[in-house]
Amino acid sequence: MTTADGPVPRKAGARSIAIVGVGKIARDQHIPTIATGEDFALLAAASRNAVVGDVECFETLEALLAARPDVECVSLCTPPQVRYADARRALEAGRHVMLEKPPGATLAEVQDLAALAGAQGVTLFATWHSRHAAAVEAAKAWLAAREVRGVEITWKEDVRRWHPGQEWIWEPGAMGVFDPGINALSILTAIHPRRLHLASADLYFPENRGTPIAADLAFHDPAGHPATAAFDWRQEGDQTWTIRFDTDAGEALLSDGGARFTAGGETVFAGPDHEYAGLYARFAELIAAGASEVDLSPMIHVADAFTLGRRIVVDPFHF
Repeated sequence: MTTADGPVPRKAGARSIAIVGVGKIARDQHIPTIATGEDFALLAAASRNAVVGDVECFETLEALLAARPDVECVSLCTPPQVRYADARRALEAGRHVMLEKPPGATLAEVQDLAALAGAQGVTLFATWHSRHAAAVEAAKAWLAAREVRGVEITWKEDVRRWHPGQEWIWEPGAMGVFDPGINALSILTAIHPRRLHLASADLYFPENRGTPIAADLAFHDPAGHPATAAFDWRQEGDQTWTIRFDTDAGEALLSDGGARFTAGGETVFAGPDHEYAGLYARFAELIAAGASEVDLSPMIHVADAFTLGRRIVVDPFHF
């Protein structure tokens, strides 16, 4: 068995897994992570128009499940709008399922999948890869001992760089700029000592697109402290992924998408990218424990933004 990057031997004790949806995120992150990790061995893939080296490939998950009863786990990397049906098929077939973020197009369908996984006695893991960034746990521990008085998220990147030519991201259910923005929200909901709620949102829609290209959000916590988030997909040059905290011990900054945490200008922790390695390690832990993990709190904030958001039309976007 090989991937596009070379041979991948079957690893002793590894669980068999299949990738569904062989697109950019699967090739950039999932396939290399499985190949270098010890917990899983890639046996098959399903994709309408792509293959993975010499791994047995199918056009549909339905065909894969019928032909490969030896595949224990399924990692779904398809766009969120079409993920629900495949997730149900895999769970009904008794396979453990890992969902790329966001876990689905709606909250209700993910809740349904969680209930189905419980009934089937298999694992469902709704992943948030940014929570596994190197400095996130260090930031959480540091903030737990402080009073957080304010938060400012700045998450700005170039959609042409990260989603080249991908038209599906502009369709309803794909969330537009919230596709990266939800990464920031996944970190915030994991490390903020208090629960936040959305108070208002401005959503900037290109006149030719169905999802926003930018968003400005305002939150409050139970103590009345503010938090803001500025998401934008139009940033060229340097990319910005930061969360700034105003605390009783001074300012702290989580930067580089969660890879570096500083407080008072001093580095508390910094490390390399191991987000997807963390996801697959966690998936293996959940399967071994007979448990599922489905935290929808980041997605709730996005749903609230679409409910409360003021629609502002901006210039058309073209790749």
